[in-house]
Amino acid sequence: MTTSIYHEGERAVQRAAGEVAIADQNGVVVTATILGGARPFLHKQFMAVLASVDAQGMPWSSVLWGEPGFVQVDGASALAIAMPPDRRDPLDPLWDNIAANPAIGMLFIELGSRRRYRINGGVQALDEQGLHIAVREAYPNCPRYIQRRHLRAMDGDTLPALLEEGGALQGSARDIIRRADTVFVASNHAQAGADASHRGGNPGFVQLVGEGRLRLPDYPGNSLFNTFGNLSVDPRVGLCIPDFDGQRLLQLSGRARILFDQDDPGGLSAGTGRFWEIDVERWLLRCMPRRLDWEYLDASPFNPAILEP
Repeated sequence: MTTSIYHEGERAVQRAAGEVAIADQNGVVVTATILGGARPFLHKQFMAVLASVDAQGMPWSSVLWGEPGFVQVDGASALAIAMPPDRRDPLDPLWDNIAANPAIGMLFIELGSRRRYRINGGVQALDEQGLHIAVREAYPNCPRYIQRRHLRAMDGDTLPALLEEGGALQGSARDIIRRADTVFVASNHAQAGADASHRGGNPGFVQLVGEGRLRLPDYPGNSLFNTFGNLSVDPRVGLCIPDFDGQRLLQLSGRARILFDQDDPGGLSAGTGRFWEIDVERWLLRCMPRRLDWEYLDASPFNPAILEP
């Protein structure tokens, strides 16, 4: 296998972590087309996590919901997400972003089975039916750090509502962060494009540091370092934290820095010694666009324990 699937940022982080050989081995799962076996999985999804980039180059993470079948695979190199205009939340930065920048990263994650599949590419068109996307790369991810939830019911649309927004983290935003066990991440590379990924852990794994800074551990993963590779070149980042019980979505945008070889006596990073910090510049708290009834099943058995302060 050649190493051309990795850009310079990914390679730099792989070297810093001492995981180049593992990355080369695991990189065989990355292909330029959607695997035939993944297409039925995509077709039954009701949730799609999207990474987009605004006109100023800032990534944002968004989540879309639809009835199973709203994701349609059109051959090996294209897919469509059905989202007519009356189903789009105009308060979600996604829609303005793709008008300014076609780069898009997608994560299709089935929380109930801990299965996920990533696809990166570009928006070819946004019309009355929804998004039409050309695929650049696609690959599966392991099931680690995903908290299992079962969607018992998905009812009709809710009215778009921006509940709160700000710069410094306060009020409801801080409460949601403290309780978070699931985070979706958007990052971008000027040539390689946008990427959507997942981070999970026990509540408290996302730490508040002051009024506007978050600190997260980086657990052992597949060693590809797609997110960290992007952030090492362009530190701008977007997060989306679902408040499953409160029917809200917290979207944050800011700048990240990667910290290697950190003292970690409590084992918060599960032995990697890696953390990352995000200086939040803007956040939005919105109602979820659909009424969703979730049943929490269990936490990932891979989650490191969170020690009480």
